[in-house]
Amino acid sequence: MSARPHHPDPDFATTLAHGLALLQCFGLGDGALSNKALSDRTGLSKATVSRLTYTLAARGLLLYDADLRRYRLGSTALSLGYPLLASLTVRQLARPRMAQLADRVGGSVSLGMRDGTRMVYVETSRGHESSGFRPDIGGALPMLATAMGRAWLCQAPAALRDDVIAAIRKEAPDQWTRHKEALALSSDTFAAHGYCVCEASWLQDVHGVAVPLRVETEGEFLVFNCGVPRARMTPRKLEREMGPLLVRMVREIESEMAAP
Repeated sequence: MSARPHHPDPDFATTLAHGLALLQCFGLGDGALSNKALSDRTGLSKATVSRLTYTLAARGLLLYDADLRRYRLGSTALSLGYPLLASLTVRQLARPRMAQLADRVGGSVSLGMRDGTRMVYVETSRGHESSGFRPDIGGALPMLATAMGRAWLCQAPAALRDDVIAAIRKEAPDQWTRHKEALALSSDTFAAHGYCVCEASWLQDVHGVAVPLRVETEGEFLVFNCGVPRARMTPRKLEREMGPLLVRMVREIESEMAAP
C-alpha cells in the first residue's frame, strides 16, 4: 500500500489518511509490525511513521509490544467497527436461513460488503458437517477472483462498477488480465440466472456461488455467497442446487426486509 505524499483536494486531511493507511497495513497473519515494516508498506518516512504509531497507540488503536518493539492492533480498532456491524440488521434476519442452507449443502454461507477493491465478510455460517475453509467476520477476499466479488460487480450501478473496475485495473493489472474473461461470463450467468459462480478460482478446493441483495442496505450493496469444498461437489451441484437455493434464500430475505 503506497501512501500519496500530496492530494489535489485542499480539504483532504493527509495526516489522517496516513494514519489510516498504517492501520490498514495489518492483515491476516500480521500479529505485530515494526515501524520499519510499516514504513516499507506505506512508503512513508520512518520519522512520520514513528509519530503516527505513537499517536495511534496513545488513542488505543495500536498496542506497543516492548519486548518485540513492534505494534499490533489495539482493542479500540475493534470497537470502531462494531457500530457498523450492529447497524446491518440483515445479519440477524438472515442467520437462521444461512445456517439452514449451509447444513443442506454441506458448506459455508456468508454475507459480505465491498471495501474498496475487495469484499469483506460481515456474517458467516458453516454447515455442521462441513470441513475446510471457514470465512471469518472481517476477513477480506479479492473481487475479481470470487463469486461474491463478481456478483457485487454485476449488481452495482454502472458508474460505480466502472470506477471500481478502473481502480482494480490500476492497482492490480495482472488480476484484471487473469479474470476479465471470467467476469464477462459471470455477467452472462447473472443475467440468465441471478447468481454468479466461481469454481476453485480463489481457493483451489472451494467452489462458490453468490447472489446480491437487490436493494441497498445502510447505503451499501451486500452479497450472499455459498461455498462448498470440492470433495463434497457433485456434477452440476452449483447450477442445480446451490445457485437456485441461494437465490430463493436471498429473495425470502428481501421480502422479509420489505415487510412492515
